[in-house]
Amino acid sequence: MTEWLSQVIAQLTQNEIVKYVIAFFLSMVPIIELRGAMPVATTMGLDFFPALIICVIGNMLPVPIIYFFARKVLIWGADKRFIGKIFRFFLEKGEKAGRKLQKAAGRRGLFFALLLFVGIPIPGTGAWTGTLGASFLNMGFKSTVVAVCLGVIMAGIIVGVTYTGAFSLIKELLV
Repeated sequence: MTEWLSQVIAQLTQNEIVKYVIAFFLSMVPIIELRGAMPVATTMGLDFFPALIICVIGNMLPVPIIYFFARKVLIWGADKRFIGKIFRFFLEKGEKAGRKLQKAAGRRGLFFALLLFVGIPIPGTGAWTGTLGASFLNMGFKSTVVAVCLGVIMAGIIVGVTYTGAFSLIKELLV
């Protein structure tokens, strides 16, 4: 495995590495996440599957931090003078996401509800919001990470296929 990875990295040009790094960091950014990073990656000419892997890893990297610390930080900052308004906004968004998941699935179907919540790429339902909602529901860490990861992969495939398909169609119509 290590030998194969070394060969793949050796074949990348410096320009390609920079593009993968851009996609990786974009997928970490809240709101943009993988859903915005995949179209950017494919527009930059990166291959679909390597870009998907890089974007999934980038999107998943903040998940443990969000799960363990975001709720505490938001509660702490909600009553602060200058930051309170934005902290309350994200606190309410996380609570709303948690209630929405709970209502949709009940306690037993929470894993699949979270997977679909993150996996169906509509605004406001990415890994950040899903993880925050799961932390509000006291969903277990392992099941949260697995559900969010599967959802991120699902969203990446949907966004990537939709974007590359739509882009190819537009390109065909223009040529």
